[in-house]
Amino acid sequence: MIDQLLHAAPGRVGPLLSEALMSELPSAVFERLHESGVLTRVLPELDALFGIPQSCDDPETVDIGYHQLRMIDEAARRRLPSCMRWAALLHKVGKADSPPEFLPSHLHHERRGTPLVHAICDRLGLDDETRDLALLTVNECDRIHRAVDMRAGAITMLITRLDGLARPERFERLLVIATCDFHAYPGQDVKPYGKADKFRRALAAARAIDAGDFAAGHPGLKSDDLDHALLEARAQAVAAALSSEQWDAA
Repeated sequence: MIDQLLHAAPGRVGPLLSEALMSELPSAVFERLHESGVLTRVLPELDALFGIPQSCDDPETVDIGYHQLRMIDEAARRRLPSCMRWAALLHKVGKADSPPEFLPSHLHHERRGTPLVHAICDRLGLDDETRDLALLTVNECDRIHRAVDMRAGAITMLITRLDGLARPERFERLLVIATCDFHAYPGQDVKPYGKADKFRRALAAARAIDAGDFAAGHPGLKSDDLDHALLEARAQAVAAALSSEQWDAA
C-alpha cells in the first residue's frame, strides 16, 4: 500500500485509501502510512492530528491521531460501509488547528473542520454521500455526546434540524459513528453508549406525531403557529418517552 500510494496518480489516491479503510484492521495500514511519512503526503489533515491531545477521563488526555485509528477499527468491527468509515476517520480534523493555549479543549473545531472535509472530498474524489455524512459528523457528533445537558425541547429541535424525522437512516448513521467514537476511548470499548439508544427512543417518539395528521387536527392554525405547535407536541412526546430516565454520562 505504501509503494502504491507513493506512485499513484492523483485519481488513484482516494480509491486506495478507501480500500485501506475497508480492510479488517484499517489502523494497521494508516499507522504504517503515518510512521513512514506517506500519510502527510496523501492525507495531511489526518496526519496533523497525531500528537494533538484530547480531553479524556482515564487517562486525562489521548492522542487524537491514535484515537482515530481505534475508531476506524471499531467501525471495521461493526462492518460499516465506506461512507461511515470515512466520516469516522475525518470527524476530528478541525482539532489539529486548535489554539495551543486552550489544549486539550477544541472550541469551534467544527468551523475549522468543515472546509477541510470539503477539501479532502474534492481532492480524493469522494462521493456526495460520503461528503454529506462526513460534514454531518464533523458538525454534530460532539452535540450527541453532550446530550446529557439537553432537555426534551432541545433534543427535538436537534432531531428536526438534522432532518432525522425525514431521514432516520442518516440520523442512525450519526448515532452509530458517535458510538464508535465513544468506544475508541480507553476503557470504554465494552461499555454501552446510552445516549445513542436514548436518541433512538426520542426519534421514534417524535416521528410518531405525523405532521399531516397533526395539521388535519388543527385546521385553524396558520403555518408558523402550526410549525410551533407541532414542534411542541413532538417535544412533549419525547419528554414522555424519556421521563423515567436520566441522561447519564454514557
